[in-house]
Formats: sequence, structure tokens, C-alpha cells
Amino acid sequence: MIDTVLLDLDGTIVDTNELIIASFINTLESNGLAPLTREQIIPHMGLTLEQQLRAFSGVDDVTSYVTAYREYSAIHHDTMVAPFPEVTEVLTRLQAEGIKLGVVTTKIRPNTLKVLEMFQLDQFMEVIITQDDVEHTKPHPQPIERAMEALGSSPEHTLMVGDSPADLQAASAAGVMSAAVAWSLKGEEELSKYHPQYILHTMSDLYELVLGDTVDR
Repeated sequence: MIDTVLLDLDGTIVDTNELIIASFINTLESNGLAPLTREQIIPHMGLTLEQQLRAFSGVDDVTSYVTAYREYSAIHHDTMVAPFPEVTEVLTRLQAEGIKLGVVTTKIRPNTLKVLEMFQLDQFMEVIITQDDVEHTKPHPQPIERAMEALGSSPEHTLMVGDSPADLQAASAAGVMSAAVAWSLKGEEELSKYHPQYILHTMSDLYELVLGDTVDR
């Protein structure tokens, strides 16, 4: 029985994909670096911003790149992000059924709160674990462990839902169940390599998985 559902943010419940890709492309080009394609960027999504920029730039100190990225992202954020289909409806139902909900993300806390509040998703979250709240980010298990500790949840009753290998690796390391979302830019086939217990093709698949039925009451 699942009584706790932890959710990644970007690419899982909120569609920030095009904003992220555009922000990386602009940051690299504005700093005189060779442009990258979508196909080169997508495999790294799910890691921290700093980790991704180090991989793309080949330098260790990415402070200026982080600043450029966040400036571009802030300008275009509100017009380029939206919740994925069914997210609000499903979270409403799960909350009403007594399921404990939380976000576990590699974003920094201010940006996490901004997007959650923008779409009124913060009302569902009993815990929010960000990059700022841990010493080790996903794929390390610490973020998931911190969330379970805050919620009083146990691994055998916890499900982690995500769109990246880092989410699935963190779930495995923390001893919790995992569900990959088929709408990930990485694709269902790629995520299947990390052995999630479940694949969600729509958010409402959580009704059967968590509540044992497919009917929205």
C-alpha cells in the first residue's frame, strides 16, 4: 500500500522543458560557446543546473553561466511553463484520499516555490525538498530520505515519481518504489533502463496504482 507520493518538479508535474532548453542554448551562445542541440541537452536534464553547465561548458567555475541562465529563464518563465495535463485534478484527489504528497527537486528553493505557487500546486505539498535543503542531490538518496523523515513515511509505502534517471536512481538508493513518466523528453525506453517499478502514461494512472481504482470520484 502506498501512502506517500513524492514528485519531481521539472518535466514531471510542470512542463518547463522548452524553457530549460532555450535557457541553456542562450546561455552557451551568449558566452561564445559552441551551440548544443536539444538531443545533446536532454540527457543531462534532471541534474543540478551547475552539474549540467559544467558538462556543457567543460569548465569548473560556472558562476557566470548560472547567472546568465537564471536571468534568461526569469524573463521567459511565466510564458513558457505550465502544469502537465491532469496534474491539479490528480493531486486534488490524492490529497482528499489522505495520501501524503511532496516535491523532491534539484531546483533551488526560490524557483521551486515560484512555480508551485504560480499554479497553486504548493497547496498539495506537505514537504518540499530542494537543492538548498540537502548536502547531496539526486541521484543520491538523501533528498528522498529527508522528505520521508519530514512526513513520517517509510520506504516500503513511498513512491517516487520522476522523469529522469536521477529520480529513478535516487528512488532505488532510498529503497522506495519508483514510477517513470512516459511524457519525459528522455522517452519511456530510456527510462526503462533504470528499472522503475511502474510507468505512468498519464497522471491519472496514479489512481489505480495508489488508490486501487481508475474512476475519478
